[in-house]
Order: sequence, then structure tokens, then C-alpha cells
Amino acid sequence: MGEHVFTAEVWEHSPDDPGSWHFLTLPPDLAEDVALEAGPRGGFGSVRVEVSIGSTTWRTSLFPDAGAGSFVLPVKKQVRLANDVRAGDEVEVRLVVEGAPD
Repeated sequence: MGEHVFTAEVWEHSPDDPGSWHFLTLPPDLAEDVALEAGPRGGFGSVRVEVSIGSTTWRTSLFPDAGAGSFVLPVKKQVRLANDVRAGDEVEVRLVVEGAPD
């Protein structure tokens, strides 16, 4: 448990609507670990996390994605701009589940 580092592709929710929400999907094996670490979940089954991409660290929530059998992580515009990230880019992510025992 603790810190997880992985690589994932950033994708855009609606490519026909430039500037729409951007996400990345956790690898399935990591999603299983996060589900075990999370304990009680928030609204919509969300999991509070601290995330770092490039030089930016922030707190946010992961949301379950039943279709992918995983969690999705929203990547806000400020993070994408600060790290020159666009849909289709592979990024390295550091993720810590908040409230998880060490």
C-alpha cells in the first residue's frame, strides 16, 4: 500500500467538444489495489487521492468506471497546461490513496 506510480494515456471525454473533461484510466491491477485500500467510499463510489503529474500535485477523487472495470482520474485543465499534456499523451502518475493505512 501507499504510493503507486504508473503510466496511462490521457483521453478526452468528448473529442467533438474541444476543452471537454480529460481523464485517464487506472490499470486494472492497480484499480484492484486502490479498491482494497480505499475503505469507505464517498459519493458515487469515489476514492479520495493525492496525485502528481509532472511538476503538479493536487488532491482529487477517482471515480469507478464499471465499463472499464477500473477507476478514472479527472485531469483538470490547469494540470494539463502546466505540464503540456494533451489527449493521447502517455503520462507518469504518482497516486496516494488518502486515508489508506501505510
